[in-house]
Amino acid sequence: MKIGVFALQGAFAEHVQMLHRLGAEAFEIHSPADWEREKDGIILPGGESTAQLKLLHDLGLFDAVKAAIERGLPVFGTCAGMILLAKEATNDSRCRLATMDIRVRRNAYGRQLGSFHTLSSMKGIGDDIPMTFIRAPYIAEVLSPYCEVLAEVNGHIVAARQGNQLVTSFHPELDDDLRVHEWFLELC
Repeated sequence: MKIGVFALQGAFAEHVQMLHRLGAEAFEIHSPADWEREKDGIILPGGESTAQLKLLHDLGLFDAVKAAIERGLPVFGTCAGMILLAKEATNDSRCRLATMDIRVRRNAYGRQLGSFHTLSSMKGIGDDIPMTFIRAPYIAEVLSPYCEVLAEVNGHIVAARQGNQLVTSFHPELDDDLRVHEWFLELC
């Protein structure tokens, strides 16, 4: 199993480490040449969605990534990655990859001081999933019946799946629990 992890900005190294712990071959995507490598899925990590979007355009990868996801390439978006995949954002009008039928709210939990950690259940995975939120968004609304809510925290949707797309508001790569990444590999 080969997974490409976008290493343009944000928490990508931690995703690579998690994938290696699960026995998957993970590689960083820094350039169009990296993008061309054979892969079974990709991860769009947390970080700053505006910076990542700009870099996708600057590298000429935006259209290729969008087309690959639309053709069914499995993708896992965490935090900023979730924002990039969302069709809409309540507080951001920038163009995104827009492949998933969700409306997100950027920085929904406030500034860095609003960051927190909790345990919650996630449909299809189990209970007591560690969830670390850092300036996190949440899903304000699911826009189609094809998108399934997987987890909620304090009345807000924090994980969802649509076809081969998985998104989380939280950062599973920052905890030791491998179950979310393992579930993504099963999608691949």
